[in-house]
Amino acid sequence: MRKIFFFGIGISAVIGGYLLSCTNSSTTRATQEHIPDRVSYNFDIRPILSDKCLTCHGPDANKRQAGLRLDDPESAFQALKEHPSAHAIVAGEPQLSEVFLRITTKDTAKLMPPPASNLKLSSHEIALIEKWIKQGAKYEKHWAFVAPKKPALPEVKKEDWPKNEIDYFILHKQEQKGFSPNEEADKERLLKRLSLDLVGLPPTLKMMDSFLADKSPKAYEKAVDELLKNPAYGEKMAVYWLDLARYADSHGYQDDGYRTQWPWRDWVIHALNTNMPYDQFVTWQLAGDLLPNRDNEALYKQQLLATGFNRNHKITEEGGVIPEEYRIGYVTDRNDLFGKAFLGMTLECAHCHDHKYDPFSQKEYYQLFAFFNNVKEVGIESVIGGPETYAKKPLMEISNDDVKNILTFINKPDTNRLIVSVMSDLDTMRKTHILRRGAYDAPGDEVQPNTPNFILPFNKSYPKNRLGLAKWLVDKQNPLTARVFVNQVWQEFFGKGIVKTSGDFGMQGELPSHPELLDWLAVDFMEHGWNIKRLVKQMVMSATYRQSAVVTPEKLATDPDNIFLARAPRYRIHAEFVRDVVLSSSGLLVPKIGGPSVKPYQPAGLWEGATSGRGLLSMYVQDHGESLYRRGMYTLIKRTVPPPAMSIFDASNRDLCEVKRLKTNTPLQALVMMNDPTVLEASRVLAAKLLQEKSSTQDKITKAFRLIVSRKPSEKEVSILAAYYDKELKKITKPSAEKLLAVGEYPIPAQVDKTQLAALMRIVNTIYNLEETITKS
Repeated sequence: MRKIFFFGIGISAVIGGYLLSCTNSSTTRATQEHIPDRVSYNFDIRPILSDKCLTCHGPDANKRQAGLRLDDPESAFQALKEHPSAHAIVAGEPQLSEVFLRITTKDTAKLMPPPASNLKLSSHEIALIEKWIKQGAKYEKHWAFVAPKKPALPEVKKEDWPKNEIDYFILHKQEQKGFSPNEEADKERLLKRLSLDLVGLPPTLKMMDSFLADKSPKAYEKAVDELLKNPAYGEKMAVYWLDLARYADSHGYQDDGYRTQWPWRDWVIHALNTNMPYDQFVTWQLAGDLLPNRDNEALYKQQLLATGFNRNHKITEEGGVIPEEYRIGYVTDRNDLFGKAFLGMTLECAHCHDHKYDPFSQKEYYQLFAFFNNVKEVGIESVIGGPETYAKKPLMEISNDDVKNILTFINKPDTNRLIVSVMSDLDTMRKTHILRRGAYDAPGDEVQPNTPNFILPFNKSYPKNRLGLAKWLVDKQNPLTARVFVNQVWQEFFGKGIVKTSGDFGMQGELPSHPELLDWLAVDFMEHGWNIKRLVKQMVMSATYRQSAVVTPEKLATDPDNIFLARAPRYRIHAEFVRDVVLSSSGLLVPKIGGPSVKPYQPAGLWEGATSGRGLLSMYVQDHGESLYRRGMYTLIKRTVPPPAMSIFDASNRDLCEVKRLKTNTPLQALVMMNDPTVLEASRVLAAKLLQEKSSTQDKITKAFRLIVSRKPSEKEVSILAAYYDKELKKITKPSAEKLLAVGEYPIPAQVDKTQLAALMRIVNTIYNLEETITKS
């Protein structure tokens, strides 16, 4: 028996099929309770040291105790500073290793970690350390800092299951753990999953019928290729990049005035749709203004526009601030973004001191900072005063090309002056200093632009500017860039990355669940020209991706977090796509790409209650017409008051770089689906369209169900919904119908019976509230 749960609330309807289960458990680093034959420093020992020891015995020289650094073999094998006759670690000799003696002693005065730290090693962790020392205490460079090599495909027993290389790695790990993969999902659910993942929209009825009728072996691949060619693909993939790039339509901080960065957003969509290689995609955004193409106006203007990526940060407009303090904040934002988005590193930890866990010093932080410290900008954005007071400078003015002849992908609907903040450096290098304690007014030693040697030494042939930094980043010997990106893309399609902490590949990050697969994908991605669409197709064509999401009690008990992917992941789609599903299925969606952000329905008074009272965004003036029915990604984002419905569904307010959204379940989400004007209006509009068709009530319900849920309902599902329709039709009066239908601006057809419309609107709204509607399963 299957229960279809109404979204987010306890009401349920028994509808038939199988039982779907949902878990909401937190995951810690997976550890095996048996001791492996060969203990790995990277996968067994380093996580213990990182969690329990490195705060006091790690990279941060200022906090290091007893002069002992346990993450560095040279230090760990040396005689102890306080006891020259003793050594922290003696290879092969646990009983002579002070580390082992301290973690096993009964003397609380000597016990490590100290009881006051509230940290304690388990017996399993102690046993691992003991065996590691016995085996020679061999240190390894952290896995993420070693350039990936393409491993051979592992052998598997179920040789008929893999559809491409990904599956060999996934199946090999499953077979090691005693799992077997699920069968392939049925065609309806598989097409819905694919469509939501590739274009962020449910499949059309035409596409569903065509896919179900196509019995050829290439049917699925044809659907994949069709969706990858759809312009909506660029919109869907851009949403994650906009989170990462902290794109918004306002400056942030207290005044939070309007900004026009949306042409940069249009460029991102265009670049993804034209399948720009990732190394070029990144280089243009980091340093498009420094590329040697100024004689080619069309190319240079696109490259310059791309650099809006690094001007998406918050900017203050408050007259009483200290401009240099905020300018330093903008550079810090760019530096931290670079670390998190491209390197998967928490560089911000070294803003005030040496990193406590990763081998990244404060000096190295400011050497990297120097690449971003030469921009022609000031700290305050002024609405009065001369042009040199504008923090959003340097600017790019886009004329009516520009839109017509060069920047043709920009959707510029009027003749107004259009200005975008972009990157441009000073003619002479601005000096960069280590900031003591991270304070803008406490400069220390001067530093020159450089990159962390532990990742990859900076090639001396590269210019010491952002272009050189971009070249360093996309160097194929850089161990992080390709790994981090393929992990982010994997996260988009499988719910979490192969490295679950997609913004932290360092010592405190999660270990990769499938390290060999991650390396294979990273190297293969670079070998094939950093081709993003090819990478996406690789993932969705795999048997791993195509599995059913059915959860058996055995798999739920042994792998509740689906680490080994013996079933397809099941989770709610992103906030923007919740809106898109509603608009698309009802026929309201306006498929126009790009253009200025729009202001759809929103509760009254939100902006007014949280704004200082001046500027274009001091009051919310709702749009009308087709602007009410644009995709969710085009909804205007005011940082201090982000769109409420999307915030409730965990959308980012775009304050900072976010490479992974939270996933929560709250009653407010159910209330949005039940009462939001857009959902109610869509319910009314779809019901009106169905009523104008010459078909039975059951056929109308079946069509609505297919449009919204993307599958044919069972007889029992139709029966329950039809009975509900009959009940509502008897209950609804003309006045109550008028009240129910009075939502949204889309006109009601004159020839439609309003009582019938209200009753069918209830049914459609109920279908929108099924958990399955906005769940990828």
